[in-house]
Amino acid sequence: MIAVPDLARALGPGTPPRERPVLLDVRWQLGGPPGRPQYAAGHLPEAVYVDLDTELAAPPGRGGRHPLPDLEIFGAAMRGAGVSHGRPVVAYDGGQGWAAARAWWLLRWTGHPRVRVLDGGLAAWDGELSTGVHRPAAEGDFVPAPGGLPVLDAAAAARLARDGLLLDARAGERYRGEVEPIDPVGGHIPGAVSAPTTENVTPDGRLRTREELAARFAALGAEPGREVGVYCGSGVSAAHEVLALAEAGLVAALYPGSWSDWTADPSRPVATGREPG
Repeated sequence: MIAVPDLARALGPGTPPRERPVLLDVRWQLGGPPGRPQYAAGHLPEAVYVDLDTELAAPPGRGGRHPLPDLEIFGAAMRGAGVSHGRPVVAYDGGQGWAAARAWWLLRWTGHPRVRVLDGGLAAWDGELSTGVHRPAAEGDFVPAPGGLPVLDAAAAARLARDGLLLDARAGERYRGEVEPIDPVGGHIPGAVSAPTTENVTPDGRLRTREELAARFAALGAEPGREVGVYCGSGVSAAHEVLALAEAGLVAALYPGSWSDWTADPSRPVATGREPG
């Protein structure tokens, strides 16, 4: 994470060009409104808009509602935004943090070591905004190389729910199967533990302290040396949970397909209620 004052300093005139962060505006919200018009109406100076649905995900289908993107498309989008291997990147969204965390996770997974998320997103920014579309002066040189972070498929998620710790980052009522507004079946992967992403942030949308996050995840069973994985509805809010775990000093695997992929196969088991099952 990076706080607003630290980002403002990094964008100041004293920062060498290679240390000046590339800014990615990743405003996205399940069910809308579209982020691109919001970006054009006002964004951080020099930020480039990145579309989650088309550049940070493949089309819905095999692999869920937000499958991992085609690496050629993702790489081209990052280079077009000015992303280079040695230059820092800061992603932000409207404040929820989920979409920015998706960009953070993808860049880390594909080998970029210097990526952070703006704590509190655009809602926390107290500086000037720019309108219109920003185009970088030069294309970046980033070439995605997957493998930087662990990934789960359905079989690995099922194993981890038995032999390690699999966290379900969705709202509690979706985990329990009381409501399911999107996917065909309500409930959770048997053995998974409910850990809503929304509990990782304070009421103003900022990530809780490292100590608070460490205590939260320890209470859920996450501890150094134990294998941990996370899923959500389609791999977006779960990326934010992986980010929160990283802030707490824990490495977690992401199940990109998440519940939308799990329930695409009707033969896979489903648990309901408060207990992991």
